Amino acid sequence: MDFDSNGGNKRVFNRLGGPTRPSPQQTNTRQQVCFHWRAGRCYRNPCQFLHRELPAGPVPNHANKRAPDESGFAGPSHRRGPGFNGSHSSNNNNNTWGRFGGNSRAVVTKTEKVCRFWVDGSCSHGEKCRFLHCWSKGDGFSLLTQLDGHEKLVSGIALPSGSDKLYTGSKDGTIRVWDCASGQCTSVLNLGAEVGCVITEGPWLLVGMPNLVKAWNMETNADQSLSGPVGQVYSLVVGTDLLFAGTQDGSILAWRYNAATNCFEPAASLMGHTLAVVTLYVGANRLYSGSMDKSIKVWSLENLQCIQTLTDHTSVVMSLICWDQFLLSCSLDNTVKIWAAVEGGNLEVTYTHKEENGVLALCGVHDAEAKPVLLCSCNDNTLRLYDLPSFTERGKIFAKQEIRSIQIGPGGIFFTGDGTGQVKVWKWSTAPAAAAMS
Repeated sequence: MDFDSNGGNKRVFNRLGGPTRPSPQQTNTRQQVCFHWRAGRCYRNPCQFLHRELPAGPVPNHANKRAPDESGFAGPSHRRGPGFNGSHSSNNNNNTWGRFGGNSRAVVTKTEKVCRFWVDGSCSHGEKCRFLHCWSKGDGFSLLTQLDGHEKLVSGIALPSGSDKLYTGSKDGTIRVWDCASGQCTSVLNLGAEVGCVITEGPWLLVGMPNLVKAWNMETNADQSLSGPVGQVYSLVVGTDLLFAGTQDGSILAWRYNAATNCFEPAASLMGHTLAVVTLYVGANRLYSGSMDKSIKVWSLENLQCIQTLTDHTSVVMSLICWDQFLLSCSLDNTVKIWAAVEGGNLEVTYTHKEENGVLALCGVHDAEAKPVLLCSCNDNTLRLYDLPSFTERGKIFAKQEIRSIQIGPGGIFFTGDGTGQVKVWKWSTAPAAAAMS
């Protein structure tokens, strides 16, 4: 986390904007805003760069263009919740992406650093402090509670449908079980190895670990170990009747559950990636895989064959989600790419959203007014909230370390887990009030 390193009030005059009349050095320089002033630590007086933001450019006229709520992200379909509508459309509406928002930072009005003295409970400036005394900026959502206990990065969060328990996995080698009503940790499972991912499917809690997948039946407490993976299992997903695991050696292993024997049986091994598979997603009868080899592969769930390889990213593909007819991908190359099917069925990039830092995780959600929102975690220890499809920023969430896990819950709840082991519970503020997490 990027904290305020200036513990006193020295150079307050400069930090607040310097002289009202520009000095000769300032008037002769290019119209650039001082990087150190933005960070709250410019000590030059006078400074050759501006100590104020540049005026905004002209606002484009969109009067004759289609409004965002007429895109593929609105109408009755978007109220179903995040997911694929089951069809690839050749009409990709690529002119609607980012049209009204782009990379704007409309909500930015204050230095975007959390005050480290506030974190320690010792800031003496109170409301006059230049730095943030909160873990988020933006309207429409708020921090509900915080779950402490993990000692290392939270690598997975799972909330079974209809359950009153939340499951979190961590690189500290544990699974923690939380009571949703009280927020208390009710039990800890010590696994003895790093947890790479956690999901739930029906009665099963499924955990990716080095060289195996652990499966617990939450109803009977029976457990089994699924062998076959080589190295860490980074991602798990269920598609049709198969459980898929993305592994460190670049393979994707599949198991089928046999109800007669109450066991998971090996079904297939999907080969094609040359480096670790770090993300998997199922939608529209397709399995999508993202890898450290910088590629995305599209697999048919009917015959488990690779039908397309996407190579537009230039670094590790970290996360994939599907929404309506679009595939969204993010990468350490600082981009989020939007893919849509063209004539013939192949996916092509229809819009690229650029960040200043690598993008770690994506999650699609609807706010309290049923509007689509993209949660986008970056490796500058922030999570951005964007309205879709405009990519207009509506808020930010800050953390001490990077947020690697995001999970959606019922009733306007969502969860984030960061590199310190902290899990935070957030709520859309205009959603119906509820005392419990479930």
